[in-house]
Amino acid sequence: MQPYFFPYAGYFRLLDMVDHFVVFDCVQFPRRGRVHRTEVPGPGGVVEWLTLPLASMPRDVLIRDLAFAPDARARFDDRLSRCAWLATAEGAIAERLRAHLHGPLDSVIDYLVTGLELVADILGLAPTITRSSDLALDPPLRSQDRVVAAVKAVGGTHYVNTPGGHQLYDAAVFASAGLTLSFLVPYGGRYRYLLPALASEPLAAILEDIRAWSRLELPN
Repeated sequence: MQPYFFPYAGYFRLLDMVDHFVVFDCVQFPRRGRVHRTEVPGPGGVVEWLTLPLASMPRDVLIRDLAFAPDARARFDDRLSRCAWLATAEGAIAERLRAHLHGPLDSVIDYLVTGLELVADILGLAPTITRSSDLALDPPLRSQDRVVAAVKAVGGTHYVNTPGGHQLYDAAVFASAGLTLSFLVPYGGRYRYLLPALASEPLAAILEDIRAWSRLELPN
């Protein structure tokens, strides 16, 4: 799965259900996606995007090659200042979140992966996490063929994806490679905005929500 910046709780169902989570960073950066932004309450409680300040890059840049803008720290601190709930949240978890958000902005992919690992650790989720760029996948492979190769590279036999993967992946292609393809049910839980929830709500409630929706679609 592409690395999202503090994604909604439904994303973390993948880390709850699988033994090995592959951060798909060797693919083109989707500029309208959630790799570099997350929805949070802004001033007055109105939901807005919290966006990482990225440098201008070619349209076909890969996620692993993204870079921060030269003035990213100042710009991001200004954006974080709009999140009053983050500054006032109390407790060890809030401190860990603030330390990450206000930490060094060196490598974009390192920052994204560290954020995912932070949330996984906070919630007690412990799959092996690998970056696809470390798997030496054959460069010409595209789309689901690249995913199949990634699953095989980590010794997997069963690939689980979010419901949006229905538009991208064909079970017959995976079966021909000796793999099972499954999709999670659509997420209908409470925590579509996970970052503010982590800062202020009981972790047990968040984890219970994730696991309540950690179910695979039934075969047709």
